[in-house]
Amino acid sequence: MTDARSLEDRLRDYMDKAGLKHTRQRQAIFDAFIAQDAHRSLDELLALVQGQMPGVGYATVYRTMKLLTEAGVAHERQFGDGQTRYEPARPGDDHHDHLICRDCGQIFEFEDHEIEARQARIAAAHGLEIRTHRLDIWGDCTNRAACPRFAAAQAQRRRPPAPQGAM
Repeated sequence: MTDARSLEDRLRDYMDKAGLKHTRQRQAIFDAFIAQDAHRSLDELLALVQGQMPGVGYATVYRTMKLLTEAGVAHERQFGDGQTRYEPARPGDDHHDHLICRDCGQIFEFEDHEIEARQARIAAAHGLEIRTHRLDIWGDCTNRAACPRFAAAQAQRRRPPAPQGAM
């Protein structure tokens, strides 16, 4: 679970320095976002927040997530499904990669030091030093019958294609 207190402190510091108000709506959106500790779209966050505060609208969620991103509390991610998703910025986590299921949309985070070392060696062999990179691996459920999200996901949307150039 993300260290919610340190992220909340970071957000409060950012808002104080920017002269922004601390509102109940922003707090509810932050709380819903952090409680999930996952990659959530604006629509998913809106549904979560409206369960607690029915009057909160899409624009409020959008602006708050933009604020959380600017404050370094959230990271925007694109996984090829046409929606921006947000994940908590974990203190001390410089990098992680993603596995994305094309069947159900589930996103798994992982870290692998061997992969990181190999990427550094490949970059060095080409005369580069890595400053940043992103690794998203797309796959399909190997046991669709056991996947609790597969049937629901297929009923709601078509399978997202892998980004161009991805293998």
